[in-house]
Amino acid sequence: MPITKTTGRQAVPLGRQERDVLYAVGCGLRDDEIATALAIPEEAVAGHLARILAALGLRDRAAAIVHAFDCGLVAPGRGPRRQATSLPATSPLATSPPPPAGAARHAPGPRLRISVLGPLRAWRDGQPLDLGHLRQQAVLAALALCLGRSVSRQELTDGVWGEEPPNTNVVPVYIYRLRKALHAGGGPDSVIERDRSGYRLLPGVVGVDVARVEELVTAASGAERAGDLAEAVRACSQALDLFRGEPLAGQPGPFAELERLRLTERRIVIVQRKLDWQLRLGQHAEAIAELSALAVAQPLNEPVAAMLMRALYLSGRQGDALTVYDRTRRRLADDLGVSPGRLLRHTHRTILRGDDIRLGLTGTTR
Repeated sequence: MPITKTTGRQAVPLGRQERDVLYAVGCGLRDDEIATALAIPEEAVAGHLARILAALGLRDRAAAIVHAFDCGLVAPGRGPRRQATSLPATSPLATSPPPPAGAARHAPGPRLRISVLGPLRAWRDGQPLDLGHLRQQAVLAALALCLGRSVSRQELTDGVWGEEPPNTNVVPVYIYRLRKALHAGGGPDSVIERDRSGYRLLPGVVGVDVARVEELVTAASGAERAGDLAEAVRACSQALDLFRGEPLAGQPGPFAELERLRLTERRIVIVQRKLDWQLRLGQHAEAIAELSALAVAQPLNEPVAAMLMRALYLSGRQGDALTVYDRTRRRLADDLGVSPGRLLRHTHRTILRGDDIRLGLTGTTR
């Protein structure tokens, strides 16, 4: 976004002092602080800011701050209050030479981690970060769950506010605040990048727990193909340990609601895969407790009921296995008006006949 003002049809760059005022505003300085730094009257600062807003078509001071960041004039966390050595040498606010070109971008920075598998949390170097109020957090959650692609301003507005959008365009303000929050403690100038399509978290800089879950599930599948079921169980257990409660707990908006449902279902699928492998390893007793809890939480989930029946039967508890079938059959009839499906009926018949159920269908979702 150019730092220019328009006179008629001709675009004219902002003057040196106007540019310095915009830079100082972007750094978060008050009018009196800007006046002191630039050695001009405080009333002149207000006049310069008014002309800047009019020239750039900006609504208020907050919009000027966002503009200063979006056009690259200011980087989060790098201003006169935080780090004088990082100021542009051309600015009268600078008190020492700037770092070498590109040094901040290429220097190794601390790792930033974001967790959405529970209440939204973020850490830099193990230190928790303050992410602001819920709507602002919801913007970050959307960026984290769309890791690797840009999310447009309209997508963020629709996903966070739904059919009741805000009266003002607050998304850029939230992005500005998140940039500052995520920059806390050092690291890249900004972990949120803007391009033609919208905003995105910089790849390779941010670690999101959902991405780590999928890496572990992929590793588990590879271990299964290699015949190492114990390693597959271990990888799935590690993935499940990353869930810290209801995903995106308390986050507002339709995007968070849909992702909450998707991630909850994803966790159930991973649990089923792990338990199936445990049963194939002969760990029947170990699987029963977890399967029983899952069956209570998912009383209409027929694959889970079939797995629990199988585990009970292989542990010598045929009667308990048949009880699970009867309970599930009644719930299906009462709640959905349907009969048990093929998997559940097959498991039931196998148990009644006393056949070797270890060779039967498991019904897990791959």
